[in-house]
Amino acid sequence: MANRISKRDQFSSQWGFILSCIGSAVGMGNIWLFPFRAGQFGGAAFLIPYIIFVAIIGYTGIVEEMCFGRAMKTGPQGAFLKATRRRGSNAGEYIGWIPVIGSLGIAIGYTVVVGWITRFMVGAFTGSMLAAENSGAYFGSLAGSFSSIPWHFTAGAVCFVIMAAGVSSGIEKVNRFMMPAFFCLFVVLALWVARLPQAGQGYRFLFHIDWRALTSIKIWVYALGQAFFSLSLAGSGTVVYGSYLKDDENAPASAQFTALFDTLAALLAALVIIPAVFAYGLEPSAGPPLMFITMPMIFKEMPLGFLFATIFFVAVFFAGITSLINLYETPVEMVQQKFKLSRKASLALVLGIGGAVGLIVEDGAILGRWMDIISIYIIPMGALLAGIMFFWVCGTDFVLDEVSKGRNKRMGAFYAVQGKYLYCGLTLAVYILGIFYGGIG
Repeated sequence: MANRISKRDQFSSQWGFILSCIGSAVGMGNIWLFPFRAGQFGGAAFLIPYIIFVAIIGYTGIVEEMCFGRAMKTGPQGAFLKATRRRGSNAGEYIGWIPVIGSLGIAIGYTVVVGWITRFMVGAFTGSMLAAENSGAYFGSLAGSFSSIPWHFTAGAVCFVIMAAGVSSGIEKVNRFMMPAFFCLFVVLALWVARLPQAGQGYRFLFHIDWRALTSIKIWVYALGQAFFSLSLAGSGTVVYGSYLKDDENAPASAQFTALFDTLAALLAALVIIPAVFAYGLEPSAGPPLMFITMPMIFKEMPLGFLFATIFFVAVFFAGITSLINLYETPVEMVQQKFKLSRKASLALVLGIGGAVGLIVEDGAILGRWMDIISIYIIPMGALLAGIMFFWVCGTDFVLDEVSKGRNKRMGAFYAVQGKYLYCGLTLAVYILGIFYGGIG
């Protein structure tokens, strides 16, 4: 065991780890859901509860998952087992399957979406996307049953190539390039959109604060859901990435940067999409219609639309791929550790399962139900269980020892209290409210 752990791959630097965590967090929730939620719930007023929840969750939840993985030197299934063994039980071996299943389930659906993004990126390069007479029909031809198999499998193949190279040589290197590139490309888009006639209406819509909205419970509920899911808390991917983090790295600092840049990504997406939508008199919408119907319609009308459609979908592809490799890393790591398979064999098995099940859920209507079930019932449960394992099962002394690694000053006892009651309580609220509202993130 000691020999295997000593050979465990690691991130080569703290910034490589931070960029990889940012890559896991920045995804479709930032790009197609945040702008819609901001417009739906009082414009800038939505930012107030959203930032509050990001600060709370970033300080507790992200740090918890990073440190839990680092302490146990394994992903959630092995980490849960080691945690319960501290209390004389092997129950964690079975409970730990929940976040693994959640991560694989979301990865399966997300692969289909990244396949769609890949098709639109290629369509932007070739001009076929903008040449399509009807953007809705163009997307519809891709979102039916067995309609995007080549693109779906291409997304899986890209993940295989990146992940087969390992943590430092594959995942870290790709995130070091793709995440800075994502932000640079979206800054270019935001600057160009600012030049469009009527873009000012979009800025007023986005930054106007409707203070009355803060009296509605719904704005707080959906801000909590947006913050929770946007930060990629699931008791899985961040735990696995944490298991590759060196003991002398400062996990709380890494969590702060992750939360900050994830929020900046959401704001950048809003600064691109909302003004562009208003400039061309369209309605902001959530989910695939915004990305695959509304934005292509805008690019058709926009000066240099070909160029900016290409920039947009390349940036979105980077966000999708970096999130997807994080989702697949959880089941891949578990297969490696539990069944002693090589990394490439584990990748082939997991991606093979993902591809096969993905064929069943490729249809847009089925995919929506699949993603809702996983995100409402399994993902928050995995995050809650990880929080319970770390803060409650492992104990306060363990928590403070692990969180203090790499820091000049030991973390105060209040952190453990906040994690036990506030973070675990909020995560339980996400689970219950998600069921009640039919999804909040």
